[in-house]
Amino acid sequence: MTVDQQSGGIGTKREGSLHRALKFRYTGVTGNIEVSRGAYVCDGVNEDGEMLEVQTGSFGPLKKKVPELLRLGPVRIVHPITIRKTVETWDGAGVLLRSRKSPRNGTPWDLFKALIYAPELPLLSGLSLELALVDVLERRVLDGKGSWRRKGASIADKSITEYHETMVFTAPRDYKYFLPFKARENFTVKGLAEKAGIPAPVARKTLYVLTRIGLAKRVGKEGNAWVYRKS
Repeated sequence: MTVDQQSGGIGTKREGSLHRALKFRYTGVTGNIEVSRGAYVCDGVNEDGEMLEVQTGSFGPLKKKVPELLRLGPVRIVHPITIRKTVETWDGAGVLLRSRKSPRNGTPWDLFKALIYAPELPLLSGLSLELALVDVLERRVLDGKGSWRRKGASIADKSITEYHETMVFTAPRDYKYFLPFKARENFTVKGLAEKAGIPAPVARKTLYVLTRIGLAKRVGKEGNAWVYRKS
């Protein structure tokens, strides 16, 4: 990795601490960051020649980019899942006003909030998707410009405070992890939500993606609810 690459490069000016930390971690000491590949720039290329894309939000921007990169070699998408979050709120003068733990803990199922915008990516040969389970510190500034949900505070940055395990998916069959049912067992969105202990909207997104990649199928209805079965 060159000095120029360490000090910055294409696409790094607005990069947050969380994204930057994962980019350097997965590129490795002997890899390169911000590498041009065809018409695109990928976040990094590791020592094995695998192209890396760190995606902290929706996978929508990757729908066209990843298939083009795969023409040139293997690609790994790294997606962080925030397991625990600490929120610090600062005033405009840089004084810490308060710090609290977020009451919500993330789970691997949160993947589908992002993957729903590019549900067929798992079907692409040569693509690996890795979930990096992490704890995060979110720094907010009370500047009156943020969301009303945050009482006007803007998110200034997010940084990783601890790394946990990772989960790697290299083929559609790997996503069977998210279908905790027997082969001929029928289930609904509500049933998946209850069994997995996740909100119904997340269960709905999960089944949408798993249906698109051929792991689940609709087999009927119970009232207004679709009934699913593992394919």
